[in-house]
Amino acid sequence: MDLFELTMALINLESVTGHEHACAKFVRDQLAAADFEVEYQPVSRDRMNVFARKGKPEVVLSTHLDTVPPFAPAHQDEKYIHGRGACDAKGILASQIVAAERLVREGVTDFGLLFLVGEETTSDGAREANLHPPGCRFIINGEPTENKLILGSKGHFRVDIRAKGKMAHSAYPHLGVSAIDKLIDALVEVRKIPLPKDPVLGPATLNIGVISGGRAANIVPDKASAQIVIRTVSDSGELRRRIAEALAGRCEMEVVRDTPALLMEKLEGYPTGVVAFTTDLPSLTRWGRPVLLGPGSIDAAHTEHEFVAKADLLEAVDLYCRMVRQLKKAVESQESRVKS
Repeated sequence: MDLFELTMALINLESVTGHEHACAKFVRDQLAAADFEVEYQPVSRDRMNVFARKGKPEVVLSTHLDTVPPFAPAHQDEKYIHGRGACDAKGILASQIVAAERLVREGVTDFGLLFLVGEETTSDGAREANLHPPGCRFIINGEPTENKLILGSKGHFRVDIRAKGKMAHSAYPHLGVSAIDKLIDALVEVRKIPLPKDPVLGPATLNIGVISGGRAANIVPDKASAQIVIRTVSDSGELRRRIAEALAGRCEMEVVRDTPALLMEKLEGYPTGVVAFTTDLPSLTRWGRPVLLGPGSIDAAHTEHEFVAKADLLEAVDLYCRMVRQLKKAVESQESRVKS
């Protein structure tokens, strides 16, 4: 398959998080046919990462197999490929496979590919992979960065808040305790917490993404909950403390995810930027020094009109090939200096 055919085929394999099996098998078969040594890394029932290598990998290309819902099949026009995962991250996946095939044809060895499940939720695929590092020195992660080299990404700190109350008839509210009132009061205090700033990453941001509770309009609610995500730029310890103080006596809190912010490698000759989203890289600390770049725009990801430009996919193949060569050369130079 050429690059565009491969992107379309990958999009048409439904792989919403938790259902990545068919996509993993397709990718494994594709890489095995290109004479890579390929293995599965089991993550959970019927879910597995795919790891492929040529020789002893010094540099690894990586992205994720899963997408957010809902599934949407691929279609294309002259300039764009559309469908769920077009830019996040099936187009990236295709670009990395095609780049790897080109590198092999050109005689390049000692590199690998790692394709992961679960990035869109808890990075469980990345956390499993981190238990099995192959000794590589660099990992090039693919996310939609408009083919810019990313110098830093914000963290992901999710807190679930739960309030408990006592049901009563709404005509006699004094006989009950409103869990929703407690939750609202707590959220007002949480929103007052000052958020830190970073000179590279900018300000942290807070989003109250989900609120639920109550049973009926004429019942004093006995339960209510909210889900909060803070895109962090520094250690979350102070935020934990401040949120706990805001909730004290009102609600309970559970930290569901705490992925730290990350600063990454800067390479010469690439346009650069920073991103507010979180990647698998903070969970892949044993896979080498992190590099982040990929085709497509985050503005189109997770939307009903997700797309990627064909020109960006072609450029990404060139960039990935160039990066692998550049980083392998850096490894060789470092080893030469150590020997001397």
